[in-house]
Amino acid sequence: MAKNPHREKIIEAFLALVAEGPFEKIGLAAVAEKAGVSLADMRGEFGSTFDIVSAFVRETDRKVLAGGEGEDAEATARDRLFDVLMRRFEALQPHRAAVRSLVRSAERHPRFALALNKLAVRSQQWMLSAAGIDSSGWVGGIRAQAVAVMFARVMRVWLHDDDPGLGRTMAELDRDLATGARFAMLLDDLRRLAPRCPPRRRRTRDSSARRTPDPSEPETMRT
Repeated sequence: MAKNPHREKIIEAFLALVAEGPFEKIGLAAVAEKAGVSLADMRGEFGSTFDIVSAFVRETDRKVLAGGEGEDAEATARDRLFDVLMRRFEALQPHRAAVRSLVRSAERHPRFALALNKLAVRSQQWMLSAAGIDSSGWVGGIRAQAVAVMFARVMRVWLHDDDPGLGRTMAELDRDLATGARFAMLLDDLRRLAPRCPPRRRRTRDSSARRTPDPSEPETMRT
């Protein structure tokens, strides 16, 4: 299916509206009007305003991943992840007011916060992959959730960081990554120590496999 040419206009219109008011009060008709598109064109791309949030997150992922060409392969995993997450903050910089509004809505509405967290974990799996860190399996899922929580915490500093070079944000991210590195080492230790369960044997339906009846058992208990 060809990409709807109005898609970018719709996302930008939504971000402009959410920068001015709470997410929960923004309707589809208002977004369509702001974008200058019909509801039919908008429906061709999005099923809800939350779908637009999801599209914004995916577009941010794409920008971060596209900017990662020529990564220093000799850098530590921590340094690579630092660079990836700082690129994410830089990609979000033009939309800081909209992000601040979404954070406030999440604080008021737990279900919205949970939905945003699901998007964040998925995004951080991509960020981990971009940094050359395994994000697969249950360990990768825990890593992604931990990074999502950390990123959300650092974001609160970023939202009030007026330094053009984002010095406060960088310092906070560096401190949190140091703590996260210790957590990652513990997680790897737990994975190595976790016992491996042997494969379960299949039950046989052969009558010869049934146990020998105990003569002391009541007859009604025998099979």
